[in-house]
Amino acid sequence: MESLRARLLGPAPATLTRQRRAATVGILLLTIIGGALRFWRLGYPDRLVFDETYYVKQAWSLVRFGHEREIKAGLEEPDTLWNAGNPDVFGNQPDLVVHPPVGKWMIALGELVTGPESSFGWRLSAATVGTLSIALLGVAAWLLWRNALLAISASTLLAVDGHHFASSRIGLLDIFLMWWVLLAFVLLLVDREQGRRRLAARWGPWSERTHGPGVTAPRSAWARARRWWGPSLGVRWWRLAAGVCLGLAVGTKWSGLYFLAVFGLMTVAWDLGARRAAGAKDWLAGTVVRDGIPAFLLMVPTALVTYLVSWTGWFATQGGWKRQWAADHPASGAIAGLVPDPLRSLWAYHQEQWNFHIGLANEHAWKSNPWSWTVQWRPTLFYAEWPERGEKGCEVAECVEYIASLGNVVLWWGGTIGLLVVLFLWLLGRDWRAGAALSGIAAGWLPWFLYQTRTVYSFYAVAFEPWLVLVVVACLGLVLGRSDASPGRRRWGAVAVVGYLTLAAAFFAWYWPVHTAITIPREAWNLRMWFDFWT
Repeated sequence: MESLRARLLGPAPATLTRQRRAATVGILLLTIIGGALRFWRLGYPDRLVFDETYYVKQAWSLVRFGHEREIKAGLEEPDTLWNAGNPDVFGNQPDLVVHPPVGKWMIALGELVTGPESSFGWRLSAATVGTLSIALLGVAAWLLWRNALLAISASTLLAVDGHHFASSRIGLLDIFLMWWVLLAFVLLLVDREQGRRRLAARWGPWSERTHGPGVTAPRSAWARARRWWGPSLGVRWWRLAAGVCLGLAVGTKWSGLYFLAVFGLMTVAWDLGARRAAGAKDWLAGTVVRDGIPAFLLMVPTALVTYLVSWTGWFATQGGWKRQWAADHPASGAIAGLVPDPLRSLWAYHQEQWNFHIGLANEHAWKSNPWSWTVQWRPTLFYAEWPERGEKGCEVAECVEYIASLGNVVLWWGGTIGLLVVLFLWLLGRDWRAGAALSGIAAGWLPWFLYQTRTVYSFYAVAFEPWLVLVVVACLGLVLGRSDASPGRRRWGAVAVVGYLTLAAAFFAWYWPVHTAITIPREAWNLRMWFDFWT
């Protein structure tokens, strides 16, 4: 049993006490520092920027009416009125919005705290989850590698990345999508450990009960098959919680569906590996019946119910877009008649949203092909002003205020190269950690390649950025060396890892002005914009 536990769970917790303590302190410090940087000057620019013009106003409309409403007829410049502190910009007509409400409800929480007039409040929730995700990614890295330096590395790289930083300081939806899928990932890592602990604890009694002395083969074919599956692992409550998080992710953006699919397959694959390592004779059938089907039934319906609950405001009010569609279009057929009218109306609404998404192909100065996202070919410009001498503290002929989703190239370029290394570790080395690091990238990046003609932007990549960080951390683990390597090898490996993190932090400090709209001379801005496609 001790040998089985070691195979399934690795080193005993008692041997990791110092590492865990160091990881906890380091992750907390980085979260505090990263949070302070994200909240500093959060309210500037003190006006709506980029797509805040949609989501910030829609969030407050949800608070007031339970659904999104269009701007008052004849109001030509609602942003000017909103920026001046007057949020009374809504008319009586419903608005066709193309994203579910969860992310906007989260923005609304900040508006409720400070009032909709405060630009700090518009971005409060984004900065909060952006800060907490620094700690959450450190926890994920700890659960993967059980190494303090690697866990701290994960938190560091997320804390000093300009893409994540800029996304944490603007009222858009993608940072909330990232939060919910990252939280689901961590919950599934916890479930993996709990499932393996249960398997290790139950294997002996199950084996004794089914294969012990005096036990005869059962007559039923079904019962005989079950003898080779291994024990049941019971209700997996962490998977249920992950299903809720993934439902909230889908309720933020529909692209959360890809994470639900990939993570569902991943967590069952982990169970398959556990049963095989434990010695189950028919580990494939055992995984499908004991783990796969229950995982589906536990996660997918939970995510669906959570998603529907997120539309409570639309259900509870009468004025939302297509809320009365079913009343005007009676059901035809016995099966359609069994579906409640509100659900039929919501389905018609979703069909219209889907048609919008697949048909979106307009020209935009900052659109970016998914092929270019990891190499930062076309970062999204969120805000730019060009003050001259005497304006906004400018002391030279020309100055710049700038906010771009430009990622830290130490991370992103390193991660692009690291993808090949980690793919090799997963396919040929059968390293489950490498597969876990690739899972979020497969869910958050690869599906966008199906929409080559659709207008998309590089800031969408923040949804899978934590897994790109984990790819880099996996490579840093190779640099650090195995736990049984010589002290000298580990020492120089640690020096190299710290050197890489220092370089990333230095790059972030250098680009700090173009993430925070600090007024700098035009020449200083030119020094930071290395390529024409960054501007």
